[in-house]
Amino acid sequence: MTEIGSPYIAHPRIMVLGVQPGMPPFRIIEIDGEVVGAARALTDVLTVAAAAGITVHDLDDPDTVRWVGGDKLTWTR
Repeated sequence: MTEIGSPYIAHPRIMVLGVQPGMPPFRIIEIDGEVVGAARALTDVLTVAAAAGITVHDLDDPDTVRWVGGDKLTWTR
C-alpha cells in the first residue's frame, strides 16, 4: 500500500495583498490576519515586519511572506 503525502500549505505571519490604485499605488500588509499598514515599496514591508518584531531573512520564503496578486517586485497595476 502506498501512502499519499498531503500537500503542505504555508501559513506565513505576513501577507502582502495585491496592488491597490492610488498615487502612488500601494499594497496592504497583514500580519497574523490583521491589517497593519500599507506598503509602497519593498522596504515598507520590511519596516512593518520589524515593527511587529518579525525578522525577515528571505522574502521569497513562502513560510515567511505570502505575496498575493504578484511577487515582491510587483508594485504597479
